Amino acid sequence: MSDQATPEATTVYVVDDDAGMLESTQWLLESVGLNVEAYSDGRKFLDAVGNKKAGCVVLDVRMPGLGGLNVQEELQKRGLDLPIIFVSGHADVPIVVRAFKSGAFDFIEKPFNEQLLLDSVQQALQEHQQSAPQLQGDEATEALLATLTRRERDVFLPLAQGYTSREIAEQLDVSVKTIDLYRARVMKRLGADRLPDVTGTAIAAGLLDPLDMRGEKT
Repeated sequence: MSDQATPEATTVYVVDDDAGMLESTQWLLESVGLNVEAYSDGRKFLDAVGNKKAGCVVLDVRMPGLGGLNVQEELQKRGLDLPIIFVSGHADVPIVVRAFKSGAFDFIEKPFNEQLLLDSVQQALQEHQQSAPQLQGDEATEALLATLTRRERDVFLPLAQGYTSREIAEQLDVSVKTIDLYRARVMKRLGADRLPDVTGTAIAAGLLDPLDMRGEKT
């Protein structure tokens, strides 16, 4: 639908070493009228993108050679703040944390829902276009967290760190059923559909220290 128009200078860069995924993602984005450039490797994308500042990047995390997180780092070194939507079939918590900590716009697990990706891309383009000050986002995050009850906050942090309901139940000395209930409430209050959304909120609020993350191996 073309009420989601974006400026002609805006490009969605898709970077994925899986040829089938690259082609289908390009086709999907072009089917809603977006201008797309597709690259099968991170280095080729960086060579081509130059100093362009309009658009966003749909970036695979795991690629031979230059992986997605390294591409993100390189863009930052160049001062290019293109919003990055990471996609990955292996979204373990430390990777999600590192991506969000470095400013990722979103993190979507493969195989992804097509509408979820389209919505995320459109939102990234709109927000980037408006260049809303960072403070606004921080204030919105704090306002969201303020809606949590004390018990919901107790569940929120370990949930963001990747602990299971059973592990959180042991920490708080309550039943798994109770934690599942609070977990559902936390996700609903934060408008989070997926665990990476909860992790991103904790990082945006400055509540998550990646060094204390469970499963951090490197």
